[in-house]
Amino acid sequence: MHHPRPTRALLLLVGVLVGALGLGVSPALAAAPTATTASLAAPTGKAGLTARFAVTLRDGSQAGVPGRALALQRLTSTWSTVATATTGSDGTASVPLTLPAGDTTWRVVWRGDATYAGSTSTTATATGRVLSTTLTLDGPGSVVDERSLTLAGRWLASDGSAIAGRTVVLERRGADGSWAAYRTLRTSSTGRWSASITPRSDASFRASGSAGSWWRSAASSVHAVDNRPAGTPVALPSAAPRPAPLAAQSRASGAGANAVITRLPDAVWNNMVGRSWHRGCPVGRSGLRLLRINYWGFDGYRYRGEMVLATAVTGRAAAALKDMYAQKLPVRRMYRVDRFGWSSRVRGADDHASMRADNTSAFNCRWVVNKPGVMSPHARGRAIDLNTWENPYRSATGWVPNTWWSTRSHPRVAWRSASHPVVKIWRAHGFRWTYGTGDSQHVDGRTAPGAVAGTFTG
Repeated sequence: MHHPRPTRALLLLVGVLVGALGLGVSPALAAAPTATTASLAAPTGKAGLTARFAVTLRDGSQAGVPGRALALQRLTSTWSTVATATTGSDGTASVPLTLPAGDTTWRVVWRGDATYAGSTSTTATATGRVLSTTLTLDGPGSVVDERSLTLAGRWLASDGSAIAGRTVVLERRGADGSWAAYRTLRTSSTGRWSASITPRSDASFRASGSAGSWWRSAASSVHAVDNRPAGTPVALPSAAPRPAPLAAQSRASGAGANAVITRLPDAVWNNMVGRSWHRGCPVGRSGLRLLRINYWGFDGYRYRGEMVLATAVTGRAAAALKDMYAQKLPVRRMYRVDRFGWSSRVRGADDHASMRADNTSAFNCRWVVNKPGVMSPHARGRAIDLNTWENPYRSATGWVPNTWWSTRSHPRVAWRSASHPVVKIWRAHGFRWTYGTGDSQHVDGRTAPGAVAGTFTG
């Protein structure tokens, strides 16, 4: 019998049937992927710091699935992958990320492979906390002028942790009430800060710190510092009249009297011309010197004053003022008389205004007060008027600048006899108390040279 040979099409059909029945195929190739469960534990911590997200992939028997890459995703407007982590031998992985502020929503996704089916965790909330903070400022409530004090404080979060290595700005309140940066500082590892300061007047301070990733900004309470004088303020009788108000001079510079004598700088000379000096004066620029010196004010503070004098007496005047400084005999003010402008009454700088302001001065090319046409000894720069309000002058028309002090004295600032310490000092340095109580403010420098004290240049 003839048996026909199988055709190619028949053989192909048989192969398909065998495959469909699973005959002769490996069981492993036919198995479905194993089901898995992905899970996520989201952290709670300080915003902006590194925190760890814990991801896990387990099979149906809760055994860990190792070596699989899981996607950590965050929900904003859509889900986006932030990091990918590969599970270890126990099916877990730890993902370090910077923790965003506030509550954020996360999930972990395993996309699956031929062996393990894909799975997506339930959502988890990560919380990045931003803590309130407290910034303190402490220190003495007073300080003697020209001395230092220490202000200090600490910056802590509400959980007690330190705001370490961060900037603290020490601010000072201005006269208009606004705050301005005074010193920029940095906190220590324990959140502490300190500053040594030398305020030259009453002042109010506060400290402030800016917000960071996990802490809020803070400002301390206001701390007031009372600046107190190093000297003893002058106690005047309650009934005594007061001189005209005038702005205080700059505070003292350098130790002690710190007298400095120079030739007249251009700025000073230009200010003098048309006020204390004009054409026809008996002494010119080359015969004058500028004295700058520290003095004790009536309020007990040290100030820096200046006056112009004849070259021949400047050193001795500096020595006398140095002795007044050493004995803490005060001067109310020591401005160059040019500050008061030109006066047609005296044909020089306005000595009436200078006396009313209790100003101590020297050179002024002018007439004698209330004696028109008579040149004053001050025109030669050898005469000095001291504390003019408390030591009035009996002019041709009466006492100026006031009558109240004409019969009264004071142990520190007003003299009515040659035994007063101020008069004794000036006489010891070659000056005459020429007119006695009739012009107690006035001393005249003799021509003979005397002692020179202080630091002199020019």
